[in-house]
Amino acid sequence: MSTITLGGTGLRIEKNGFGCLPIQRVSVQQAVYLLHKALDGGINYFDSARNYTDSEEKVGRAFRGMRDKVVLATKSHALTGAELKKHLEESLRCLGTDYIDVYQFHNPPFCPRPGGEDGLYDAALEAQREGKIRFISLTNHRLGVAREAVESGLYATLQFPYSYLRGEQEQELVEQCLAAGMGFIAMKGMAGGLLRDGRVAAAWMGEQPGVVPIWGVQKEEELDQFLSCVPDTPPLTDGDRAVIARDRAELTGEFCRSCGYCMPCPAGIQINQCARMGLMLRRMREEDYLTEYWQQEMKKIEGCLHCNQCSAKCPYGLDTPRLLEDNYKTYWTYFEK
Repeated sequence: MSTITLGGTGLRIEKNGFGCLPIQRVSVQQAVYLLHKALDGGINYFDSARNYTDSEEKVGRAFRGMRDKVVLATKSHALTGAELKKHLEESLRCLGTDYIDVYQFHNPPFCPRPGGEDGLYDAALEAQREGKIRFISLTNHRLGVAREAVESGLYATLQFPYSYLRGEQEQELVEQCLAAGMGFIAMKGMAGGLLRDGRVAAAWMGEQPGVVPIWGVQKEEELDQFLSCVPDTPPLTDGDRAVIARDRAELTGEFCRSCGYCMPCPAGIQINQCARMGLMLRRMREEDYLTEYWQQEMKKIEGCLHCNQCSAKCPYGLDTPRLLEDNYKTYWTYFEK
């Protein structure tokens, strides 16, 4: 097995992890099947969250009686220590375990610290002393918060968006984590679904030292692509490099990552889908998005209030109203063909 030590934790895991957000969209039976197939294929790191509806319960169902075979990570979106304690107890119950290996603050708008008025870090420290969590970590979409977390020396790992579309800032963040002895967990390795070849993405990740991607899996064919790089990552071929170059040329720059932190929209617009509709049409099956349903959703852009709440909440600093307007125009051109 191609294993990696996760930062300074001492945890030995397969270099490819399993992101458990998408399994909330499938049946318990299908989720358990996917999780078992991933484990049988060599993946042993599984990453969920308290607000992924029933994801934790499905993970707990799958690995009942197999706790020693898996490394479990989950997250709390709590903003107070009291709320975090509640989330932790719920996670332990759903996962069917008495401890969590990597417990992460889930995209907080600030970097929690000991003694903070929010009480988050102190609550996590208390849980760590009680043996309920092993390592305190953090996920984020904001470069400023992520950098502060690395510089603080308080966290075992950082989870941040990272794919072969990454820019200089994301690469610098990875290098800062490595220098600080922190593990780097890459979320959105498929750029929110815009990248289409999981094998190419996993092969590229295999060349990134210290980086552990967590692949969001909903379908067996997706899992099979990632398992093709476990335990031994194949080298990138010239064809793979051509795919990467083409994707970088088309996607590098301002595009919606579909993280959803701009939601909800007061005008009812599905911003995290509508603001990248043009890309979805070019990179996926047109017929899936030219439906009556999506026509109605795209028409909601006409009612944009230009309140700029979405732009204020976007961790990537995008001009979201402009992206919505551009994608609205692009969408309707498909009906003129």
